[in-house]
Amino acid sequence: MDFSALTLSAGVVALAEMGDKTQLLSLMLAARYPKQGLAIIAAIFFATIANHACAAYLGHWLTSFVSTEVLRWILSASFIGIGLWLLVPDEIDETEGSKVANSPLQVFMLTIGLFFLAEMGDKTQIATIALGARFNDVFSVTIGTTLGMMLANVPAVWIGQKFTQKMPIKWVHAIAAITFIGIGLTALIWG
Repeated sequence: MDFSALTLSAGVVALAEMGDKTQLLSLMLAARYPKQGLAIIAAIFFATIANHACAAYLGHWLTSFVSTEVLRWILSASFIGIGLWLLVPDEIDETEGSKVANSPLQVFMLTIGLFFLAEMGDKTQIATIALGARFNDVFSVTIGTTLGMMLANVPAVWIGQKFTQKMPIKWVHAIAAITFIGIGLTALIWG
């Protein structure tokens, strides 16, 4: 294992992730499911490992088949879709009085899917490709970039859980929805 590749990868990605859309996604998921912090953190970890391993091995191959213009449209539509999804209130299970999608496994699977997709074409995924080429050590780079993602996103999950104690969840959903729709429209208009 190349420790210089690991530490540089962790540092680069932790800094690049600050204020990034996937960090916002971590915050939003924690606010939406405040009792499922561990499931969200575990899902972020596994989604990042899978995404960054794919980026290190397949990133250049994918870009040769998908134009940046098509990728921009897909990502824009995804963020607008997430924003619109946030505007839909959760259904309540009448027999138990709890959210239907609130079991740890459901939240884990939801987080993996959303986080993996949100990371597609992201600056941290592109940084992972570049770091993999620079160090020629896919394992160290993948572990390092995953560590960087966790350093940036675990605090975001904790903050998201605290938001729900201080602010009505409808406000958190509205703010997150507006932000995601804004990111999608910005990516669509200015690329």
